[in-house]
Amino acid sequence: MELYNFFRSSASYRVRIALALKGIDYDYHPVHLQKNEQMAESYAAVSASRLVPLLRDGEKVVTQSLAIIEYLEETHPQPPLLPADPLERARVRALALDIACEIHPLNNLRVLRYLVGPLGVSEDDKNRWYRHWVETGLEVVERQLAAQPGTYCHGESPTLADCVLVPQIFNARRFDCRLDHVPHVMRVFDACMRLDAFEKTRPEACPDAA
Repeated sequence: MELYNFFRSSASYRVRIALALKGIDYDYHPVHLQKNEQMAESYAAVSASRLVPLLRDGEKVVTQSLAIIEYLEETHPQPPLLPADPLERARVRALALDIACEIHPLNNLRVLRYLVGPLGVSEDDKNRWYRHWVETGLEVVERQLAAQPGTYCHGESPTLADCVLVPQIFNARRFDCRLDHVPHVMRVFDACMRLDAFEKTRPEACPDAA
């Protein structure tokens, strides 16, 4: 397998975690988003969307982090990242989507660049924007974790939801977001970071980290 990703991309980090949890080896291909390497024609030949992450499995290409993780789940089912019970599976997916769809899209690099570029938003206001959506979005996750507490987002083993939560906390810390109001979120984060799969794939450990 081959993974095209950027060390600081939270969506890429999600997939690195899933690959590590499942013990899948892969070739690491860095695509530096801040240097606009995703816009190069050579990458466009691989990715129609010019986004990361992208997984290549032989001749097969899969994009979008959650779709990639679901693909890995179906092709390498052990250890499972989704529960067997349909309702529990839906809860895990909902937790993941609360972050991947409700927080992350408002704060990804393209949005932040548009705020400070065409819209002329100041750096301080851009950071206020970022912190607002992360802090309020994590409150939603906090309420769900408090209602059904476990070691991880769902129960006693890491799932798809943990693969999505951990990278969001890394980004939250990078932008100095307040996190003391989400103790269940941070408890789960700390539990995840005690596992090698989360620790060894963190942004600073990537070969393209700078």
